[in-house]
Amino acid sequence: MVKFTTREIRDIVISMLAISLAFAYIFSGRNLSNVISLLPYTIVAVGFAFVLHELAHKFVAIKYGYWAEYKMWVQGLVFALITSYFGFIFAAPGAVYIHGYHIRNDENGKISLAGPATNLILAVLFLISMPLASQYGLLGVAVLGATVNSFFAFFNLIPIGILDGTKIFRWNPLIWIATIALALILLAYTMFGIKLF
Repeated sequence: MVKFTTREIRDIVISMLAISLAFAYIFSGRNLSNVISLLPYTIVAVGFAFVLHELAHKFVAIKYGYWAEYKMWVQGLVFALITSYFGFIFAAPGAVYIHGYHIRNDENGKISLAGPATNLILAVLFLISMPLASQYGLLGVAVLGATVNSFFAFFNLIPIGILDGTKIFRWNPLIWIATIALALILLAYTMFGIKLF
C-alpha cells in the first residue's frame, strides 16, 4: 500500500514550488513582476515533470515491497533558485530514498526506469496536446512541457554516478539504449523542430 508521511507531502510540495518558481523566473526574462503570472504554467510543465518522476520511483519500489520516501534536499533547492538568478538552472531538489534488504539488480533497474519512462510518456502527451493547446493560446506551455520532460528523461538516463541511467544500464543495456535513444529523439524534436511562439 502506498503511504505518504506528512513530512514527505511537505517536501514534495516545497520542491515542486521551488523548481517551478526557478523556471518561472528564467522564463519571465528574470522579471519579478511576471513570475507570479507564469508560475501556474511552470507548475504544469515543470513541477509535475519532477514530482511524477519521483513518485514513479516510489510506486514501483513499493510494488516490490520496499520502503520508499521522497526527501527534499534544501541545499539543492536553494542552489536551483540561486542559479536561476544568473540565467540558468541546476536543479537537485531531492530524491526518493529506497530501503530494503537485497534489492535485486532487475528490481533496481525497473525502479530506476520508472522515473525517466514517466517523463517520456508526459513528453509525448504534451506533444499530442499541442494542436488543442494552440487553440487556447497555450502552445508555449505544451512545448515547454514536452521539452522539459524530454530533458529530464535524457539527463537522468546518463549512466554516471547516482543517476537512473547507471542502474538501468547495469540491469539491461539494451533497454537503456532504447530508452535514451527515444529521449534524445524527443529532446531534439522539441528543441529544434518546434517554435515556441
